[in-house]
Amino acid sequence: MHFTPTSSSWLNLVERVFGDLTAKQIRRGVFCSVPELIAAIDAYMTQRNVSPKPLVWTKTAQEILAKVNRARIALDKTRPA
Repeated sequence: MHFTPTSSSWLNLVERVFGDLTAKQIRRGVFCSVPELIAAIDAYMTQRNVSPKPLVWTKTAQEILAKVNRARIALDKTRPA
């Protein structure tokens, strides 16, 4: 089982970018030098940023903090006294 804390949901987006980069640009590539690898990464990111899709938050800060507080209370209940 894998648990991702509520407060780190933005990491999912970061992991997604690196996953796409790996799958679409790096995994099957052959790079004879670090500059070649850097050039491949730069090319991928340039192409990816041609039509960027901004992140739109669907929750307010108050809703997120309320959920964090509920999770903290639930976690405290599971800890031995």
